[in-house]
Amino acid sequence: MSHDEHAHSAEQHDAEHEHEHEHDHGPLAELVTVRDWLRYAVTRFNRAGIFCGHGVSDSYDEAVWLLLGSLALPLDRLEPFLDACIPGEERVALLEAIERRADARVPTAYILGEAWLGDFRFSVDERVIVPRSFFAELLEDALAGWIEDADAVTAVLDMCTGSGCLAVLMAHTFPNAEVTAADLSEDALDVALQNVTDYGLEARIELVHTDLYSALEGRRYDLILSNPPYVTRAAMDTLPAEYLHEPRMALAAGDDGLDLVRRLIAESAAHLNEGGILAVEVGHNRAIVEHAFPELPFNWLGTRGGEDMVFVLRREDLPGGRTSSGA
Repeated sequence: MSHDEHAHSAEQHDAEHEHEHEHDHGPLAELVTVRDWLRYAVTRFNRAGIFCGHGVSDSYDEAVWLLLGSLALPLDRLEPFLDACIPGEERVALLEAIERRADARVPTAYILGEAWLGDFRFSVDERVIVPRSFFAELLEDALAGWIEDADAVTAVLDMCTGSGCLAVLMAHTFPNAEVTAADLSEDALDVALQNVTDYGLEARIELVHTDLYSALEGRRYDLILSNPPYVTRAAMDTLPAEYLHEPRMALAAGDDGLDLVRRLIAESAAHLNEGGILAVEVGHNRAIVEHAFPELPFNWLGTRGGEDMVFVLRREDLPGGRTSSGA
């Protein structure tokens, strides 16, 4: 063997040797238990400065959610698994998920393909915003004070349904109601269909592709609920990176965030039954809403997030509500 051939052989051997031991160090080799990976994930998230706004409030809860979800473990039972060893093949996927969350700022819900509202699980991907609505809390007691008898409600509309999550909750809250779930995005309606099917509600929830009420002419409801786009132009320009993975059309709503809210207020009376109500989530835009409509008697519902996130208007208080036909 020539000198050059010998040198090449030695280099090849060294490369193979290095490849064999490339995982002797680093997270894949050194992190063994759930506890190890939890510590690593929290550190990565804190150093990366992730923003937690999709169902959890800090990097620790985000790490717990990502780890337990990735390992198909119960999301509410961390303690029994903290000292469980994670096999090598699961570590590879776990590391990839942590890096995506920390570096690409992909929301955990998209990484796992699921999100939760209370005890309800929903399939999600980047065709829809991650479910997060104060209506989930308000529907727990059927909008107490505004709906006298949940069993007597027969027709409800979830306008801007997105993933269909609120339509599913409404179907459970109002057991005798037919539910219409409407959205402008056909992609979103595809996701909503998956969730409606998962809950076996195909017979009760109708999915409608429509630009607000354009495809709902002549239809009336006891309750119209909407969590529409309401992010102002200024706020869109400063959104954390996590939100940029969500569909822009589900967030942006013009200069003052009221593009859809204005249309809802103007057009909803014609689609409400006598005694019906319109309930709309507007985030932190209460002052903007009240300034834009000083003549309307808004009722603001209290939630754990504050007193200014959701307003309710009765049909008779909406434009045209007192003269709407069918009253």
